[in-house]
Amino acid sequence: MLIDRLAFSGLRNLGTLDFTPAPGINLIVGRNGSGKTSLLEGLHILGMGRSFRTRQLKHAITHDADEMTLFARLCGEPALPVGVRRARDAAELEIRMAGERVSRLARLIEALPLQLVNPDAFRLLEGSPAGRREFLDWGVFHVKHDFYDAWRRAKRALKHRNALLRHGRMDANGLAAWEQELAVWGERVDALRREWMASFVPVFEETLGGLLDLPELSLRYSRGWDKQRPLREVLEGNRATDQLMGFTQHGPQRADLRIRLGRRAAVEVLSRGQQKLVVSALKLAQGRLLERMTGHGCLYLVDDLPAELDAEHRRVFCRLLESMRCQAFITGVEHDALVGPWQSHTPLAVFHVKQSASGTGQLVPQAQIDFTTE
Repeated sequence: MLIDRLAFSGLRNLGTLDFTPAPGINLIVGRNGSGKTSLLEGLHILGMGRSFRTRQLKHAITHDADEMTLFARLCGEPALPVGVRRARDAAELEIRMAGERVSRLARLIEALPLQLVNPDAFRLLEGSPAGRREFLDWGVFHVKHDFYDAWRRAKRALKHRNALLRHGRMDANGLAAWEQELAVWGERVDALRREWMASFVPVFEETLGGLLDLPELSLRYSRGWDKQRPLREVLEGNRATDQLMGFTQHGPQRADLRIRLGRRAAVEVLSRGQQKLVVSALKLAQGRLLERMTGHGCLYLVDDLPAELDAEHRRVFCRLLESMRCQAFITGVEHDALVGPWQSHTPLAVFHVKQSASGTGQLVPQAQIDFTTE
């Protein structure tokens, strides 16, 4: 869904915002510390229920404010108003959709699918498997409707099995029951992940080919236990060692994506610029597959597009986004580096984040400053 109105208040150093973004490319220009990334953070909270800058949302609230309120209106018939509110002294995020309070975060994630390309995205190559599993499961969640329930049940079974493993005396009957539950739902999670991977890999290869020539780069899924044995058998055979470790060593919670160039991990071979294009291809391919399989568009957030990319690769990246006809919010410090790579016929909405006398960032369409918004 496209966003046709955004209204933020109480978010970091941004002043109160209420504006109409373009349905296509929205470029956000401003100095370091002006609030550009905070704008993307607000969108991320709206679509994911959490920040990419802090684990505690209260830290995203303006220092002299009691609460943070973020609102977006999503185009459609009818339009869907989505809002989140976080009071400084509250324990949880309050979510409202179409005026009604929502208790399940999954509904928020489903309503506003988004992908973020920022410095943290490099973790897909250099970070722990947890980040890659999150990336994988985001894609499966949006196209496989029974995934969330299977994932939730497997997670619950894993929690109970781990609790029993940590007891001094093992409850064999209880352990067997939760192993059966984990095996059933873990196998289902794995099956859905494998189905999604079969669809995702061709789209990723196509997307990467539009950005970079890396024919030897491969993307493979590892399910987290011996692929030749059922999960129930693996769990039973590893009870003793799992008890010594105090946790379950095999299962869907250990799944990973292996990203390699030839026989080596891609992160060990690629330059920083190449890494950015690879992770960008992963993120863009997520949205392209979502649209092809469900008809729903994806929102793209790109923080500091020019960083790590030379002029030619910025141009290539922008050409791919142009061909996708998507809605995107893209930040940068220098106007020419951010605006220059786009084709002259591409509609651009260009905004400038300016610091007010009070130190808060104010978003101003550049038509009101010194050059025209197309």
